[in-house]
Amino acid sequence: MNQTVVSYLSQYEFYDTLLALFKNNQGALAFTIYLLLSLAIVGMCATIGGLGTYAERKISADLQARIGPNRVGPYGLLQMLADGVKMMTKEDIMPFTADKMLFYLAPLLCLTGVFATLAVLPFSGGFIMADLNVGIFYLVAISSLVGVGVFLGGYASNSKWSMLGGMRGASQIISYEIPVTISILAITLLSGGMSFGTIVGHQGGLPHEWFIFHNPFSFLAFFVYGVGALAETNRAPFDLPEAESELVSGYHTEYTGMRFGFFALAEYIEVFVVCGVAASLFLGGYQVPGISLDILPIQAVQFVIFMTKTLLLYYVVIWIRWTFPRLRVDQLMAVCWKYLTPIAIFNLVGCAIWTVAFNGKSIAELIFGGGH
Repeated sequence: MNQTVVSYLSQYEFYDTLLALFKNNQGALAFTIYLLLSLAIVGMCATIGGLGTYAERKISADLQARIGPNRVGPYGLLQMLADGVKMMTKEDIMPFTADKMLFYLAPLLCLTGVFATLAVLPFSGGFIMADLNVGIFYLVAISSLVGVGVFLGGYASNSKWSMLGGMRGASQIISYEIPVTISILAITLLSGGMSFGTIVGHQGGLPHEWFIFHNPFSFLAFFVYGVGALAETNRAPFDLPEAESELVSGYHTEYTGMRFGFFALAEYIEVFVVCGVAASLFLGGYQVPGISLDILPIQAVQFVIFMTKTLLLYYVVIWIRWTFPRLRVDQLMAVCWKYLTPIAIFNLVGCAIWTVAFNGKSIAELIFGGGH
């Protein structure tokens, strides 16, 4: 597995041509590649975040026998551009008693935490910014910035509604990080590494080769991760930090214009990230069934497969939002500490015992033979 996108491209002849154009300055070429790739990934995810708002409204309309956005562009597809223009032209208002620096910093922290996680998300075998050997550790650590941003957004506003939403958000995100992280550790135990490349490499392209069907404990871990990820991203039925029926709009009540837009964009991109992580950890990631060649056309196929799995999970997240009612705060915390966390620990211990007892083989390998 290649460690970075630069090391992957360096095996092709055109890399030497590009290096000659940069007068053999490898640092400048690597910086240019990382810059272009970063802009491409951020632009793609920002577009996905914008389209996520459109998908949210369209899917909710279908579930409620409505039409949804249909005025701006064909089938209302340009609604996200109209929303963006509206956000940019709205007046930027800040409460007089707010903490100015923290008020400005909060939405930027949320966006930074989300965009930074994209560095280790494996879109394909070569299309990954950095396949860190501690990729899982990096993901869990850097994504915690979102919780800090949510809390600071409520605290800095100096509003009781915002403060309540910020406190709810902080307690919810910190609490649900525990079962999510333990569920991820169960998969690292099966793969023997914390690198996303290692985890995806231990899976195959067919469903029986995915970690979700490796053993009964990893199957349960997928659903524990899914429920915990919904809570971490403040998605319904766990959207208590912004419960409009109780807190007006929660931690971002006092935000207007693009600052509010940054919070919304961070939420929709974070949903994409947690779905991409789920696809990589449990659903085989970018693996192509029956093909192990490492050439650029296959990289494109891998990218399409990864995006398909991720966007299907994205649809499920939206579907869940408009299907289940919101929980109460006490129910929310009870689900985490009384059920998900013990189940996650049980799954982790179960995966450890399974790995030792069956030498790391999956159910399919035990039944039909074979193995890595």
